[in-house]
Amino acid sequence: MSDTNELCGKHVTVMGLGRFGGGIGVTRWIRQLGATVTVTDQADADALAESIDQLADLDVEFQLGSHDVSLLAKTDLLIVSPAVNKDKSRFFGQAVLRQVPWTTEMNLFFPRCRGRIIGVTGSVGKSTTTTMIADVLRSAVKSMPSEERPSVWVGGNIGRSLLEDLPRIQASDYVVLELSSFQLEDLSVLQLSPSVAVLTSLQPNHLDRHGTFENYAEAKCGIFAYQEPATDHAVVCGEDGAAVQAAAATLGGLNGVWLYGLDEDGQPTAIRQGTRTEASETPTVETWEELVLDLPGRHNRLNAAGAFAVGQALRVPTETWSNALRDFEGLPHRLQHVADVDGVACYNDSKSTTPEAAITALRSFDRPVVILLGGYDKKASYETLAECVVERARAVVCYGATGKKIHQAIDAKLELDSELVVFDADGFDHAVELARRTAEPGDVLLLSPACASWDMFPHYEARGEAFCKAVSGEDR
Repeated sequence: MSDTNELCGKHVTVMGLGRFGGGIGVTRWIRQLGATVTVTDQADADALAESIDQLADLDVEFQLGSHDVSLLAKTDLLIVSPAVNKDKSRFFGQAVLRQVPWTTEMNLFFPRCRGRIIGVTGSVGKSTTTTMIADVLRSAVKSMPSEERPSVWVGGNIGRSLLEDLPRIQASDYVVLELSSFQLEDLSVLQLSPSVAVLTSLQPNHLDRHGTFENYAEAKCGIFAYQEPATDHAVVCGEDGAAVQAAAATLGGLNGVWLYGLDEDGQPTAIRQGTRTEASETPTVETWEELVLDLPGRHNRLNAAGAFAVGQALRVPTETWSNALRDFEGLPHRLQHVADVDGVACYNDSKSTTPEAAITALRSFDRPVVILLGGYDKKASYETLAECVVERARAVVCYGATGKKIHQAIDAKLELDSELVVFDADGFDHAVELARRTAEPGDVLLLSPACASWDMFPHYEARGEAFCKAVSGEDR
């Protein structure tokens, strides 16, 4: 069903509404096209109350608490959430056996979008890089005459669904999409890639879904796989060896690829060797020497370098970037500065759900750090994180399902003369309380859990909000 007009009068089942409301946009869009819609989710109505409320004005049927296979008998099209593990879902498996056509929200949006799509993926850094690119493009278009000024849209795995905006997105517009490995894996069915594609990093993640790191890397690199060599641009973090290697394997080499990084002074650089269709021994080298960024951490300057490389690919004037990012405040729950309390700088990095992310956060500060670690057990190894904690932290508070495991990993790395203090907390509130009592003026109090939130919170946002309230005194 490539023509949306064909959906009028058809019965569409949306599989996966979610606590984040991921199915809301596609449900509203499909209903506007005249389809009859059933939304099914394994969670019950109480758990999904907020998402259901956002569909209260629509005539939509809900099948909640389980996926009833009998729905498939009347389903003309199944729309599957990226969160659904299709290899393990009995409902999806039955849909395939019964030859029910299926698709995803991104697969519906991508081929119908008239704007120039800039796709961003990566194990870490993709949300911040996506937002930086959008901010700079918005700054760039302001200098254009209003009648010629393109719009800048942001969506995908960040922000809201853009399906309902399709009629307003013009061919001259920029559409910046954050794309997950799950979304890219599904897009490969359509053999489509963005005209500008960015890979920020590549580290083992979501192996419970992809099985192996090789499969995960292949899904990520689908962002390049179907680009047009003569017109499209591939942008890769040149400092990430795994990302460079995987991109080169997908693209048949790095000719014409923009490789970005930081020079010895910490300034963004973007280098391109020739073009995708013609090799050159003389690379194009661009350096942005005026970056002023009010965010901690080298990794954030590296994210800005990725945005800079996209700007070079799109020929955005360099001075535009400095103006746009000088006041960039970052995103909530990603090394977000919450408050300064009694001389202690409090940072919310609840989006840190892997040991690698917590390591990045720890390395962002040159002051003593009191860090909170713990959460849902995804069976990760904490050995490398423990080494970084012993090297850089002044105190650690371990909590949650992984608290004891992380504590044991740290103990295994401690030297006899180490002054590092490690606490075990009974719960999240107790963990924050211990951290607040331990932190001294001049310290950084950092929530960067290295784990998912699901042992105590429905999502990392709820965990971050609880931390923000606690350190700012709003919970008193």
